[in-house]
Amino acid sequence: MAWLSLKIEAKDNTADLISDSLMDIGALSAIIEDANAETPDEQPIFGEPGDPPPGIWQQNVVSALFDENIVVNDVMQSLGQITGLDDLQYTTEIIEEQDWVRATQSQFDPIRIRDDLWIVPSWHSAPNPDALNIILDPGLAFGTGSHPTTHLCLAWLADHVKPEHTILDYGCGSGILAIAAKKLGAVEVIGVDIDEQAILSSTYNAEQNQVDAKFYLPNQQPKAQFDEARFDLVVANILSSALSVLAPALANACKLGGEIALSGILKEQTAQVSAIYAEWFDMHPPVYMDSWVLLTGKKR
Repeated sequence: MAWLSLKIEAKDNTADLISDSLMDIGALSAIIEDANAETPDEQPIFGEPGDPPPGIWQQNVVSALFDENIVVNDVMQSLGQITGLDDLQYTTEIIEEQDWVRATQSQFDPIRIRDDLWIVPSWHSAPNPDALNIILDPGLAFGTGSHPTTHLCLAWLADHVKPEHTILDYGCGSGILAIAAKKLGAVEVIGVDIDEQAILSSTYNAEQNQVDAKFYLPNQQPKAQFDEARFDLVVANILSSALSVLAPALANACKLGGEIALSGILKEQTAQVSAIYAEWFDMHPPVYMDSWVLLTGKKR
């Protein structure tokens, strides 16, 4: 069996209309994509809590999937009648049936953090069997090691974790940082996230890696975990707005002389976030990767 992929160029004020209309006509699926994706003109549209809704891209491609026997001219004629839009530019492609699981897996290769630290999908062999290899498959929770913020935090942990350390991973997502900390030898690792799916994902991934890390929702964590400075290292890879709000709690969780690592911060947000945490920490020079930054400091 095969399918026909129909891609239609759309402006920001017509993309939703075209997408909805294609579904009414009989499309099996319809999605809106950035027409400039993977080019220098790619337009980020994500926002942070409290920001206005991000909207969609200015230049879009509406991609719809139909049965291969569909008559494209009939679809375009019906689309024009429904939307009132003329002269829409489009392309088509036949999508052959394939093993979609294998096709998806082929997009994810082992990720090198450094020579002795790798993130390895379960269907791959470890490129360096002697390295610290974290087994992690792409899932519903954020954090596969491919994003610069995760990469920065992993490299920092690899340089700082000691066997006697207790570690808090706030905003644990997939559990990747907590798992790495435990594999690096930390005596105790706690992960916290506001998303129940993240807790389930983290717990599963820890089991897959055969490490004993504990994960909690904020209202389920053991009593007084944030009421006393009990962690040698605190790491939080979340949005800068959340880092700003959580600063007192994360600072309270860190021991005197302990260290904190913060990511999920864009370059232009560096000074603001650093100034907030400077109330409790002697902040170190930021570390950059692409447009993202890692901020670290030692609690005084």
